[in-house]
Amino acid sequence: MLLGSFALIVCLFGFNNHQAPFEPYQQQIPNTDLKFSMMPIPAGTFVMGASVNEIGFQEDESPQREIHIDAFWMGAHEVTWDLFELFLDKNLEIGISTKPLTHQVDGLTRPSTPYLDMTFGMGKGSKPAVGMTQYGAIQFCRWLYLKTGVFYRLPTEAEWEYAARAGSSDSYFFGSDSDLMSEYAIYSHNSHKVTSTVGSKSPNPWGLYDILGNVMEWTGDFYANYVDDESQNKNPKVVSDQLYPQVLRGGHYESEVEDLRVARRFGSDPVWKQLDPQIPKSRWWFPEAPFVGMRVVRPLNTPSESEIQAYFDRIPPADF
Repeated sequence: MLLGSFALIVCLFGFNNHQAPFEPYQQQIPNTDLKFSMMPIPAGTFVMGASVNEIGFQEDESPQREIHIDAFWMGAHEVTWDLFELFLDKNLEIGISTKPLTHQVDGLTRPSTPYLDMTFGMGKGSKPAVGMTQYGAIQFCRWLYLKTGVFYRLPTEAEWEYAARAGSSDSYFFGSDSDLMSEYAIYSHNSHKVTSTVGSKSPNPWGLYDILGNVMEWTGDFYANYVDDESQNKNPKVVSDQLYPQVLRGGHYESEVEDLRVARRFGSDPVWKQLDPQIPKSRWWFPEAPFVGMRVVRPLNTPSESEIQAYFDRIPPADF
């Protein structure tokens, strides 16, 4: 059964005549010493979802179907606090910038100051930023666009699974032997119940660190049951006019190995906002979700300016 009304659409992006070389690169945040790494994810076709015979299989991981994905770049690491805090705190951004902020960046709407410690005592710096809503994650991408002139966004659910698999059809990108997990992931067995500095474990074959474990990662999709429809098997994306649930992937620092399977799906939950005193609830923060984070992607073919603004301008329903 589908959860709520939704529309299944195919993402069709415009073309950028000044296409960058399709290779790994580092994105500098202008007028600062901060940068982050992006890895090229080649176009290809894969089987999305899990077999009913896979250990830990969940009903929402089927039916399996063949999906084609266009090329894109994906962040080598989850977005860290040292990056996210520049977006969160304009005074901090002004303080470390070597030049004044542009008027677009200066006038950007930013998250309300959280009344709780949104690090949950786990630390900032090169640890993954946590607790942001999907809307907050998208607005961070808007800030990146205004700072760099490069369009970054959340991955679709299909893009995320394709990149995480890195060519594997097994439970994990390294095969089906969960005993190998400690080499690649921060999870219940080795986390001591806190996140870790990004990149502290080995990456998957496409150079993505912590794609399993550490923090769950936002996708841009609404959570709904899979539809085995060949007309929707190229760059699929699910959107909805409802707020919950949206899809997260990858498991987190307290997940068991079965929840780190590449096909495992999670939906956002309004319970994560139950401590928020605001009415309506904040669009920016989940006061009870220290396990939620994000990773950015950049499509190889840049959308038109109108498509970019439409992506950033979509306002979620009020959360009561």
